[in-house]
Amino acid sequence: MEPNYAGYTEGGVPAGSIASGAFHSGFKGLCSVFVTAAFSFAGTELVGLAAAEADNPRKTLPRAIKQVFWRIALFYIVALTVVSLLVPYGDPRLLGESSTDAKASPFVIAINNAGISVLPSVMNVVILIAVLSVGNSSIYGSSRTLAALAEQNQAPKIFAYIDRKGRPLVSIIAASILGVLCYVVAGGSDTSSTALNWLYSLSGLSSIFTWASICAAHIRFRSAWKKQGHSLDELAFKSQAGVVGSWIGLTLNILVLIAQFWTAAWPIGYGEKTARDRAEGFFLSYLAFPVVILFYLPYKIYYKTPFMRTADMDLQTGRRELDTAALIEADRVEKAQMPKWKR
Repeated sequence: MEPNYAGYTEGGVPAGSIASGAFHSGFKGLCSVFVTAAFSFAGTELVGLAAAEADNPRKTLPRAIKQVFWRIALFYIVALTVVSLLVPYGDPRLLGESSTDAKASPFVIAINNAGISVLPSVMNVVILIAVLSVGNSSIYGSSRTLAALAEQNQAPKIFAYIDRKGRPLVSIIAASILGVLCYVVAGGSDTSSTALNWLYSLSGLSSIFTWASICAAHIRFRSAWKKQGHSLDELAFKSQAGVVGSWIGLTLNILVLIAQFWTAAWPIGYGEKTARDRAEGFFLSYLAFPVVILFYLPYKIYYKTPFMRTADMDLQTGRRELDTAALIEADRVEKAQMPKWKR
């Protein structure tokens, strides 16, 4: 249903009659999109994962983190704010039969609404490149994580295999197979669509758990670092938000989990749904939470792993032997020679 220049859609419906406005369905509507938004922002944590393979993480990590911040601010926050002002939430192209292809992109819809004929095709190419980039980073992140779990005996040992070039080959193959399965079932029959939805549900809350654990790990690390007699001057890189930022992040992630439980158990239009639809909708939205618990608790109980005290944490294994003080001083001198805008 493409809008024409007279302000009407192809079906003759006035463009102005499309439902629009901020905070659709009120506070519950706002809470219902938290996980979708978090899932869209997922991947920024790969900067820290890539640092383990960087030649000089002291120099490359701060630069990469700053770039990620500005990319999120410009390409996510600003772009999505502009698009939300141009595309009403009730546009049938967002949730219609073509909602699974590039035509449902709000960017493409906004360009079509403006009557620009060339840019939608260009935007489709951009979306394709972005999807390839997401697939590449997902294979990278999942394979390295799986290999690390195998190294710690928390996954089958075969996934810890590293080839001569330093690649976790078996983990990469396993991650690629899962990606191919998702590609095969996408856009197929009703059965394959159901399978894809359940695969989505397994990873729906993954970014929330990932960032909550990152914030918790940073809080615990800084506490252990202090209790074991170290100072912040010994760290080559310090978070600009500090421990306070991690506490804020951890709290917000917990609140999102609570909000997601609320919207999953009592979704919008709760009274109009059958008991079967409510149960299926709940597990589609919240399946990741019991899966994480079922993986975590049995491991803790079976292997009897203790909750590590911060004073007893091993902060030296795997740490590179560097003259941190000299490196920090060299970095300070280098920054002093930079232009003011770059500093």
